[in-house]
Amino acid sequence: MKVSMYDTLLELPLFQGLTKENITSIIEKVKMGFHKYETRQNIAMQDAKCNSLIFILDGSVAITTTDEKHNFKIEEQVNGPYIIEPYSLFGMHTKYHASYSAMGEVETLSIDKGYILTNLCKFEIFNLNYLNIISNRAQNANIKLWNSHIGNTQDKLKSFLTLRCIIPNGKKTLYITMEDLASLIDDTRINVSRALNELQEKGILTLSRKKIIIEDLARLNNETTNCLPE
Repeated sequence: MKVSMYDTLLELPLFQGLTKENITSIIEKVKMGFHKYETRQNIAMQDAKCNSLIFILDGSVAITTTDEKHNFKIEEQVNGPYIIEPYSLFGMHTKYHASYSAMGEVETLSIDKGYILTNLCKFEIFNLNYLNIISNRAQNANIKLWNSHIGNTQDKLKSFLTLRCIIPNGKKTLYITMEDLASLIDDTRINVSRALNELQEKGILTLSRKKIIIEDLARLNNETTNCLPE
């Protein structure tokens, strides 16, 4: 059993670099919760307290971020292995920023915050892996913020999505009205409509009533345009 557990943990970013002896010690001392979820079952809910690290070991998970204040919602998808919001475990706001639900059968591993503080933090490699994950997120967020609301309408649309999506690539579904989107990116409805229709003609996204489906966010971000605002 320990050999199987050892192999499983080594696939997770936070445990990479640890020795077999380290993993054996962790298995013996740290209480781990293994769970299986069926389609549409909730794994973690937006605004709920984050009290543990949840690892998606296998399966696909839907991520839904809802902004009730500005009346929009973004849906994404991620496949395991994946860690759910390691940045939400510590700091001033220890709540999940999005909701996570199974898109089929999903296997997870959870480790309570208390066990992380009393046991896992004793391992220098674990701490370094954790710091790298948090630092990379902070650096990427800084780059995104620096470039936000700069450029033409399409550039601002890209920045809006990039800032708010958790996963930097893959399919995204944005539920929003054209008027609200124009207001949030500080542009006109006409410019937003024109930019979105140009992207739809290129097959990058699909428009429907109060919904925009982006086939691949990475492709959208690589798209260049000469469209000028009015």
